[in-house]
Amino acid sequence: MSVPLWAWAAVLAVILVMLAVDLYAHRSAHVVRFREALAWSGVWIVLGLGFGAIVWLTWGPGAGGEYLAGYLIEKSLAVDNVFVFALLFSFFAVPRELEHRVLFFGVLGALVFRALFIGAGAVLLGRFHWILYVFGAFLLYTGVKMARHAAIEVHPERNPVLRAMRRVMPVTDAFQGSRFLVRQDGRWAATPLLAVLVAVETTDIVFAVDSIPAIFAVTSEPFLVFTSNAFAILGLRAMYFLLAGAMHRFGYLRYGLAAILVFVGAKMLLADLYAIPVWLSLVVIFACLAISVGASHYRTRRG
Repeated sequence: MSVPLWAWAAVLAVILVMLAVDLYAHRSAHVVRFREALAWSGVWIVLGLGFGAIVWLTWGPGAGGEYLAGYLIEKSLAVDNVFVFALLFSFFAVPRELEHRVLFFGVLGALVFRALFIGAGAVLLGRFHWILYVFGAFLLYTGVKMARHAAIEVHPERNPVLRAMRRVMPVTDAFQGSRFLVRQDGRWAATPLLAVLVAVETTDIVFAVDSIPAIFAVTSEPFLVFTSNAFAILGLRAMYFLLAGAMHRFGYLRYGLAAILVFVGAKMLLADLYAIPVWLSLVVIFACLAISVGASHYRTRRG
């Protein structure tokens, strides 16, 4: 698959334009309601699937299927981010009208770090084929661990990056509106909002350690890995506001995510013996999500 430089430039331009539109639409701090989150979720999903259609028409159904599989994997694993973000916002007592600002800059940082991870992963896989087995084994381990430990625990006070930041500069006791930094007694001080952003950013980096190898399991093309990751991550803010208040309704979803990780890990380990076709990967991913969401809905209705 040959991707010209103008295609990379065009994708980056679309991402920057959409981020600018999102930032302008939320220029004033306010509580994001369900209807607004639903509308924005629709926009991001249409944008992500629309780009997949462009990939399909330009590079063929093989590339289109790989993009869609990567998009679904990242989109489903992003649900874990929603759980953790909700816990972090609760821990730091973030005012609801400031949550979008934190998530906006968190997603912006996530795009940069994930691009670096994808570049490093592509180089490693290109030079050291055995890294494929390391990724596969890691995903198997992560999937089994996720299935055995359904509860998520978050300990921001143990975050080494956050602790280092607090040693470098003081942190104010109260939020200062939507500001991340303020002048206090003649020196710069961080607000709790910056501390939350650091916690969100470092948490997302930890999640990227799972999601990036998982996407490399369905495609080794850096362009497809990055774009499927980027378009899924762009909708993370809207997904948070859509699902944060209803996470208790998805009790079995983590088992579905665990099954997806185990499947893609096995796919990597078997890559040299049998290449699992893209259509089968899509069927398995759809099935894991559908069964876990359906089981969660049934359990909720049964009460």
